[in-house]
Amino acid sequence: QVQLVESGGDLVQPGGSLRLSCAASGSISSSYVMGWYREAPGKQRELVATISYGGTTNYADSVKGRFTISRDTAKNTVYLQMSSLKPEDTGVYFCNARRVFPFTTFWGQGTQVTVSS
Repeated sequence: QVQLVESGGDLVQPGGSLRLSCAASGSISSSYVMGWYREAPGKQRELVATISYGGTTNYADSVKGRFTISRDTAKNTVYLQMSSLKPEDTGVYFCNARRVFPFTTFWGQGTQVTVSS
């Protein structure tokens, strides 16, 4: 069973930077894609970025050029470096591990990111 724990959420001013970390308690195989999602109150959870075991990345259009996802396989940890933060980036950020076949998905508890003056 994979368990994910996020950290690094904070209150930050617009234009600032923040780095989120997601530590997995178990080894993540090459079949899993890691990702970051975010959720604002009353809204659907949305994808922010994903990264495969081999390092292939995908980003939501709203964060391209500002956010960078990375993965340290030796430490079973995924990171999200966020720069040029905007108020609309505010939300609870969740770490996710997903396997297509057999389908399996794991979620962390989330970490709050608030961008405000």
